[in-house]
This record gives sequence, C-alpha cells and structure tokens, in this order.
Amino acid sequence: MPHGDITHIDIPVTDMERAKGFYADLFGWEIAAPPGFEDYPMWQAPNKISGGGLAPRSEGFTQPRSYVEVDSIEETLAKVVAAGGTVAMDKSPISDTSWWAIFTDLDGNSVGLYEGVTEVEDA
Repeated sequence: MPHGDITHIDIPVTDMERAKGFYADLFGWEIAAPPGFEDYPMWQAPNKISGGGLAPRSEGFTQPRSYVEVDSIEETLAKVVAAGGTVAMDKSPISDTSWWAIFTDLDGNSVGLYEGVTEVEDA
C-alpha cells in the first residue's frame, strides 16, 4: 500500500452489539474480532479493500478517526509538530510488525497514523 493511503477507519460506539448489527445490516459489512483483539471487532466492506474497527466511545474519541499509512511514524509526527499540529499519542505497537499513533491537526481533528512491515525477513 503506498504511503499516504487511508488504511483504516475506527468508529466510536456506545453499545458494541447494537453497532455490529446496525453496520452489518446497513452496509453488509463482515464484522468479527480478530484473535487477540476480542474487545475490538473489525469490519470489512464488501469490496474487501475498505475496513476498520468498532471501538468504545471515550473522552477524546467521539468522532470516526481515519488512519493514514506512512513509511515512518516518527518522521511524520516530526512534520506534524513542525507544521503546527500536536502529537496526541506517540508511536505504540499493535503487533510485532505494526504501530500506530495519533495527532491533532490545525483544526482540532484527530488523525491516526499506521506503520507496518509488509514483508517479514526470514531470521
């Protein structure tokens, strides 16, 4: 996936079961929690390209958040700060081969970053 693509969208919800039924019925999304993420069901659009997750609504997470794939979260966050944005959450691991972070843009929008290794080298 090229640098800069929107790779994931999180939707904040207050009732997980209700939200799963709503989106599955409305859009035909397949919704299931991957192993190790039982409290975070992920949705897949029928095109098998678009996807994201349903996450508990919380303070500071009240609107859907898009995640943009980047080559380096550290370099991107440095550019965010240099351009006047703020880091809301530093780089954190998702797995052994993927990471995420969150920044706030100049208009107060929360935007996620995703960095992942697409090919794992043999040891």
